[in-house]
Amino acid sequence: MALPNLSPEDRKKALEKAAKARQARADLRQKIKSGKMSFAEVMKKADDPIVARMKVATLLESLPGFGKAKAAKMMAEFEISESRRVQGLGARQRDLLMKRLG
Repeated sequence: MALPNLSPEDRKKALEKAAKARQARADLRQKIKSGKMSFAEVMKKADDPIVARMKVATLLESLPGFGKAKAAKMMAEFEISESRRVQGLGARQRDLLMKRLG
């Protein structure tokens, strides 16, 4: 699919929107990492576009005590694709994650 030709003004708006979304995800990751927000609280906000579009691996890696290896091991155990986003989790996968982390 070809990218649309945007006017300079439209391009600037799109870049600003993307930057705000990245900043919101970074703020969310920081809240999770510092313990101000639990995994269960994040999953309750799964309808929020910021949470919904976050990759599951990134979410797991943000949890205290988790790194890339532990997150990858859990994702493999629960058969969650590396590229899966929170909004794309199946009911079984969501239940398994909530039982283990919630």
